[in-house]
This record gives sequence, C-alpha cells and structure tokens, in this order.
Amino acid sequence: MTRPGHILPPPSALSLMTDRSREIFRQIVDSYLASGEPVGSRQLSRLLPMILSPASIRNVMQDLEELGLIYAPHTSAGRLPTELGLRFYVDSILQIGDLADIERARINAEVEAASRDHDVEGVLAEATSLISGLARVAGVVVATKDNVRLKQIDFVRLEPGRAMAILVAEDGTVENRVIPVPGDLPASALIEAANYLNARISGRTLADARAGIEDSRRAAQRELDELTARLVEAGLASWAGAVGDHRQLIVRGQAHLLEDLTAVADLERIRLLFADLETKTDVIDLLERAEQGEGVRIFIGSENKLFSLSGSSLIAAPIRDSERRIIGALGVIGPTRINYARIVPMVDYTAKVVARVIGGS
Repeated sequence: MTRPGHILPPPSALSLMTDRSREIFRQIVDSYLASGEPVGSRQLSRLLPMILSPASIRNVMQDLEELGLIYAPHTSAGRLPTELGLRFYVDSILQIGDLADIERARINAEVEAASRDHDVEGVLAEATSLISGLARVAGVVVATKDNVRLKQIDFVRLEPGRAMAILVAEDGTVENRVIPVPGDLPASALIEAANYLNARISGRTLADARAGIEDSRRAAQRELDELTARLVEAGLASWAGAVGDHRQLIVRGQAHLLEDLTAVADLERIRLLFADLETKTDVIDLLERAEQGEGVRIFIGSENKLFSLSGSSLIAAPIRDSERRIIGALGVIGPTRINYARIVPMVDYTAKVVARVIGGS
C-alpha cells in the first residue's frame, strides 16, 4: 500500500535491510517518538524481541547510519532517526492505526453540528479545532474560495515522478499542490506548460482554463484532420504507425508537392498543428493533475520549508466538494516525533466527514 505523502526511500535501504536491521531501526524510531531521546545499543538489547549482543547491535546501527537513516547527536551517544529515516519509517514501516469508535462518533457529531451553524470556512475551522484538541497539537486550516480566479501558475519539479503546482490567485493567496507527473517528464516541459498557461489563465479558474484549452485542442484537431485528409486523398501523404495520437504522417511525391503551393502551405500548417496539439495535450494533463491534488500529506522537517527550522511536521488533507473541487484543507502541525499512527487516520477521517457534510448540505 502506498503511504500518504509517499516518496521513495534510498534504493539501497530496502535491498540491504535485513529483518534484524529493520527491527532495530523500528525500535530506534519508536523510542524516539515516545521519548524524544537517543537510544543506545544496551537499551536496544533489552527492547529487541531477539537476543543480540550490544556489539552486534552497534554494527547494525553503523550500517543504518551509513544509509542515512539514523545519526548520533553527540559523540558516544545513542542514535536518533534522521528526517530521511522518519520518512522511510512513515512510508515503509509505520502501521497506521484506526480511530476508536468514540472518536469517530465525536468527530461526526461535532462536524455535523458545526455545519448547521457555520458556512464552509466555519465548518473547516471547527473541524480543525476539534482534531487539534484530540491530537493535542496545533491545528491548521486553509479555506479556498469557490471558483478562485488565478493570476499565475507555475510548476516546479521536485523529483522524478513528482512536481509542485503553485497557484497564485488574483487576491494574492497562494496554494501549493504536489502532483504526480510522468517520471521521464523533463523540467523544461513544466516551464513551457507554465509559460503557455500564464499567457491564457489570468482571471480564469483551473476548470475554466482547462475547458478553454480543450475546446481549442478540439478545433485544432478538426483542422488537422481536414488538412491531412486532403493530402492523403491527393496521394501526397499516408498514415503509418499506431492509431490515435501516435500516428506518423509520411509525405511522398515531393516533386508534385513542390508544384502545389497550397499543399506546401498545408504541410507547414500540419507541422505546426502537430506541435500545438502536443503542447495542449501536455498542458491539459498537468491541469487535470493540479485539480486532483493528493490526499493526506505528511511533511517532515525540511520537506516543508515553512517549518524546516522548527523541526516540525505537518499532516494535512484536502477537503473536496461534491464535484471533487478542492475547497479547503485541514490538518495539524506538531514536532517531528508526532504520533503519526494515530493522527494520520484522524486527519483523514475528519476530512472525509467534512467533505460528506458539506457535499450533502
């Protein structure tokens, strides 16, 4: 199962970690989450379910340190997980818990009560206050305006397979959404898509922009179909390769083509339409991904630039209306040794209850 906020651990970590090293690493992280203190080899020898000498444990800890998963805060001290180690733990080892029935009932009751007395922003605020109290950490809420009109959009490549869409609204608010992208998509394609959109998106919503570009794409496709059909009928070109967008137009009879200025103009227009359609297809795909966003997000330490200096973690989930539009987000901010197993399902469940209540109202 893919974890919320998933990023791949170091490739060597999964292949090199044995059951023994994984258990030692888990105990180090569990101890840190419980106490915030480093744990040493002697203490680990008492915690582990298998019998290992402190010397054997120290050898494993050295391997884990070389993988970048743990570190020693002081000379001769025990070990603590690094941010990379915490991310690896959250994505690959953490067993997500489940909410108690009494917590589910309380979240349902209080969110439904809030929906009778407040608008969407008020419901989000009440829900965030609720999970803040249950989790005993600070709550955070962001309410977006319906059909927010954009001033600018940018895409930033984070790593192969992930990018961030930065949406700047006309009122100055900024929203970041992490989106999946094809692993081989070059950074230059993101820049080109942003440039293309920023020439057309001002004063429009994401949905409006996508609809406009899709209309333009359909018109360009119709024109391309007419032009290529004319060349094929004249015997100057033929289709080859796969069907659909991956077909290739093979031009032949160049001598006759040169005598026909209309055909030459058609061929140049076809070339431009192919390039235009490819751009529009990429842009529409990115806009669809930006509209969908992601589910519960976990940012650990410097993964969230806002909180990197304070050693905090942010767990947040988007709220969607009945049409799947993101209308806000709620979550919590706490120390990096936050109780992920308990708080992740709490944030996720509360977000779903809010979405259901808002969608049904």
